[in-house]
Amino acid sequence: MSNSVNKVILVGRLGKDPELKYTQGGTPVVKFSLATDETWKDQSGEKQQRTEWHNIVAWRKLAEICGQYLNKGKLVYIEGKLQTRSWDDKEGHKRYTTEVVADNMVMLSGKGDDARHERSAAAAASSQGSEANPDSQITDDDIPF
Repeated sequence: MSNSVNKVILVGRLGKDPELKYTQGGTPVVKFSLATDETWKDQSGEKQQRTEWHNIVAWRKLAEICGQYLNKGKLVYIEGKLQTRSWDDKEGHKRYTTEVVADNMVMLSGKGDDARHERSAAAAASSQGSEANPDSQITDDDIPF
């Protein structure tokens, strides 16, 4: 039994529309960036703000839901785990990226008719796990940046 925990909880806004793709085996995968903001007052009382960007990946049913219902600017709750992977770029240099593999997503923003659709999609996303697919081959098209 392990005594470690790898859990991430984020609330932020999408920086761009999600990119839904399918692996060679047909498994849906979606990637998008999420911005979280931190605000504080410095020693002189001036308001300061810092934005942190997070790379989010979701698999299977959750990927399809994210691809269908999310778009740039939406406020979302993401729950998942951190995962770092590496690949060799075209020049042969080793590259690394750390991303959040989402297990759960809840849409927090919506207006009018969108809110009804978002609630049903959020319920479906909450009940559907989305573990990373360790058997899939990662190609250059899968690299988020």
